[in-house]
Amino acid sequence: MTGASALMAWPVIIPLLGAVLALLVGRPAVRLIAGVTSVATLSASAVLAWEVAHRGVLRQSIGGWGVPLGIEWRADGLAVLMLLTIALVGSLTSVHALDHLPDREDREFLPLWLLVWCALNALVLSADAFNLYVTLELTTLGAVALIAVRRDLPGLDGGLRYLLFALPGSLCYLLGIALLYGAYAALDVGLLAERVQPGPVTWVAAALVTVGLCLKTPLFPLHVWLPPTYAGAPTPVTALLSALISKGSYYVLFRLWMEVFAPVMDAQVAQLLGLLGAAAVIWGSLLALLQSQLKRVVAYSSVAQIGYMFLVFPMATEDARAGAIYLVVSHAAAKASMFVAVGNIHQAVGITALGGVQGLAGRMPFTFLALGLGGISLIGIPPSGGFIAKWLLLNASIATGQWWWGVVLLVGSLLSAAYVFRILRGSFLPLPEGVTVRAIPLGNELAPFALALIALVLGLVPWFPLDLLAVGAAR
Repeated sequence: MTGASALMAWPVIIPLLGAVLALLVGRPAVRLIAGVTSVATLSASAVLAWEVAHRGVLRQSIGGWGVPLGIEWRADGLAVLMLLTIALVGSLTSVHALDHLPDREDREFLPLWLLVWCALNALVLSADAFNLYVTLELTTLGAVALIAVRRDLPGLDGGLRYLLFALPGSLCYLLGIALLYGAYAALDVGLLAERVQPGPVTWVAAALVTVGLCLKTPLFPLHVWLPPTYAGAPTPVTALLSALISKGSYYVLFRLWMEVFAPVMDAQVAQLLGLLGAAAVIWGSLLALLQSQLKRVVAYSSVAQIGYMFLVFPMATEDARAGAIYLVVSHAAAKASMFVAVGNIHQAVGITALGGVQGLAGRMPFTFLALGLGGISLIGIPPSGGFIAKWLLLNASIATGQWWWGVVLLVGSLLSAAYVFRILRGSFLPLPEGVTVRAIPLGNELAPFALALIALVLGLVPWFPLDLLAVGAAR
């Protein structure tokens, strides 16, 4: 194990230590610990990304046991880009949580989030199908606790809905991996890619794994738990769920399909996944247009944005893969900024209806700038990360002769523009009489703005993340 490979441990160990310490102390020390942990984890992730960019793919055998007996971690361009995304988006969302949650919830939210952060980092570094299952489950259990952290009825209801859909998803995934292990005696993703052959066992295993992960992500029509869960959870938790936690299961599906299943599956199966993604884009966008509550508009738009990510499977070119992951990263920043901005509006005026934003743009400029910039990325207007992602997917659709996915991208963008403008249109009108706007902390105003700037910067300087993604990419 080289010194560079050992760097992989720190993005997992640091948040774990921070979570344990945060559980042992009271407020305000928990905030200090969470702040130091966030900076240290972000630094460790950045150093690891730098090493991968200059040295190539890094590997580390846990406990000195290599594959096939032991468990191996792998840091390639995709993994370290996800580490950086989790660190940046998670840290800025935590800033918003500090003043949004009461003292008791604050003391419980921060250790729970650090544990989920630890599990997510371990997930993106895992190169073993069973280890992916374990880390995915740790993420799920932590997410359930986060959703219910306020201990009110909407939160408990949302947590239970999430758990009821996540558990069958876990069971399907585990059965699929068990079938693969029984047939090919391997759990390492690289070994599975070498050994898997077309046949009934592989097809059933791939179907179980795909259905299980689509339940957790969630993909249309398995998304029914998402809107009520997002609406019932505290706003910082909703931001983390939409931006990061739901991406964990998509990341596992992306890895397994691109590296293991795609070469041995019928092309029509990939077309079916693309078709479900397209249905999610249209259905999620239409429902977002029909909502009267701000948080539900943003929640349904998440259903649509997840759909774009599934367009990669029928195209599966280098551009399509880069576009799908670029969408994951830019959506994480944009959607977290929009949910945090919605939380700010609720904190300032106590109203969650769309009409409640009237006249607020002048009183909360950074919050509405964040909503606007986040919306630009969701629509795919240049310069934004969302534009780069959709441009790459559009190029892939033309290059592969599958023009119909390009039509889905265009129609989805028009529908996104409609619901984003619906949110913003009343904000520049005069403030209604009798409405009191409470001052919110400057950190809460700046946090969504900083998240939205990340989505914008991804469109201005795309070469570094795209070059990083190419390191160790599946061909």
